[in-house]
Amino acid sequence: MKILNIINQHATQDGDGVNISRIADFSSLKLDPYLMIDEIKSGNKEDYVGGFPEHPHRGIDTFTYMVEGGFTHQDQLGNKETIQAGGVQWMSTGSGVMHSEMPVLGENNKIHGFQIWLNMPAKDKMRPAIYQDAKHQELPVLDNKQGALLKLLAGTWSFAEQQAVSPLIQLSGDGAIADLSLQANAQAELDLAHFTQVLVMVYQGSLDLPCPIKAGQLAIVDSQRLFQCQASSEGARMLILTGNKINQKIVHMGPFVMNTQAEIEQTIRDYQSGKFGRIA
Repeated sequence: MKILNIINQHATQDGDGVNISRIADFSSLKLDPYLMIDEIKSGNKEDYVGGFPEHPHRGIDTFTYMVEGGFTHQDQLGNKETIQAGGVQWMSTGSGVMHSEMPVLGENNKIHGFQIWLNMPAKDKMRPAIYQDAKHQELPVLDNKQGALLKLLAGTWSFAEQQAVSPLIQLSGDGAIADLSLQANAQAELDLAHFTQVLVMVYQGSLDLPCPIKAGQLAIVDSQRLFQCQASSEGARMLILTGNKINQKIVHMGPFVMNTQAEIEQTIRDYQSGKFGRIA
């Protein structure tokens, strides 16, 4: 595995004062088709209790994965679902969504999860919105019998001479996301050469090989090299995010991601005139 770049999370706030750790790139698009990876992790409910009240989106996919605790999603389309620990949710916002995401307390007030934004190709940005979710028990897990488990959050994966498909397969940019868990010093190997983008976000423990990567760091790796990694003596958990680069310029303003300034200005007018609707 060849590492091209390592990016560190930075602390920020979003929603109603929710403390998060973020990796984002809306300018150079070096994460393309991914735009942003937010991690929420706290045992102090004051860090997240305000949640994300009603707000709009246009032009992106949002993908949520809960490790601990949960969030209740509600939107103007009539969807209302609580994503519990181990579950995932995908929303292709297209021409517009109004939604809220409010926290559900986990054991001892602990919450841990990710929200990931993907860019939508220009041709899809004004299509109708799509919503889908899957519970923990619905997501396949592949085991290499040598201390590595690959949980399929989205897309199709091959691992340890096995292949399986997550229920969520329509992410923009052919996005596929998995949670790889490694026991102490365990190794894993994946052939991801059919993608043009491969990102590795370590969120627990650390990797020793091919170079030290610790929790809170994201590595951009060469997709055309065989993906091989080894956990440190403390083990590791990481998100593997793959896809195909869209290679389109974007204009970003808050919850909106379009391709031109004129489209952003039209989006703001549409939102202000009520065309996004409201949550009932």
